[in-house]
Amino acid sequence: MSCIGCSGLMLLLLLVACTTSPHSGYVDSPNGRPVPVRQDRNALHQLVKTDLDRLADIEYAENVSTLRLLMLKLYKRNPAEAQKSGLGGPEQIATYVFEQAHVHGWQLEALGHAQDTAAIKLALNPQFGGDRVLALVVGIQSMLYRAHGSKSSFFLLDSIDPQNLYNAARNIEIAMWKLANAKNAQGELLLLTNSLTGEVQNLSFEREFSKLVARTDLLALTLAEKSQRLISRLTQSITTAPFLPFR
Repeated sequence: MSCIGCSGLMLLLLLVACTTSPHSGYVDSPNGRPVPVRQDRNALHQLVKTDLDRLADIEYAENVSTLRLLMLKLYKRNPAEAQKSGLGGPEQIATYVFEQAHVHGWQLEALGHAQDTAAIKLALNPQFGGDRVLALVVGIQSMLYRAHGSKSSFFLLDSIDPQNLYNAARNIEIAMWKLANAKNAQGELLLLTNSLTGEVQNLSFEREFSKLVARTDLLALTLAEKSQRLISRLTQSITTAPFLPFR
């Protein structure tokens, strides 16, 4: 191809890139909410991403969105927790956790810099006097980030270990079970989630946690199938299983 042809092709790609990032999204009919179009949806990004990269981008972004929603729901159900971190109200804390990750790197003084499953265990420790919601959410989010190869956006040369994704999904299930059963010395739940006896049934927390598990599992299985790599599956009950490590 001549230099003129190359220049023409690059100009065409740039023009396409400038015209394929609409500001509005399509409507999610079950909820009636507009679904934002990803800002990097242009020709230049498509050239350096495979379909699996795009899938990983969407899976990670949607899990972050779900986890932020869960954080706010947990604070609404457990309002006293937000006061323990010293980071402000629920919205301020959520903004700091999810939009300032490049600053704190999931190492928060309020949690003694605990991350990953160590932070989740902190949230479930009856002796912990800090913000349990913060510990749980930072633990899950930093765990998912690590399971994705410590990346939040994925390109041609990136590699994600499907076993780590599978283990992260199981750890979320283990955390869900422990969360529903962990109590203090007075027999009270450490964190309230779904409805208690006598209350109107509310399974919204379970649904949101299940979305995290389902998306992560789907990407794990898709990557394993693509790379022909076997996933070692958990063989014991979630109720007795320890948190699974990454490799």
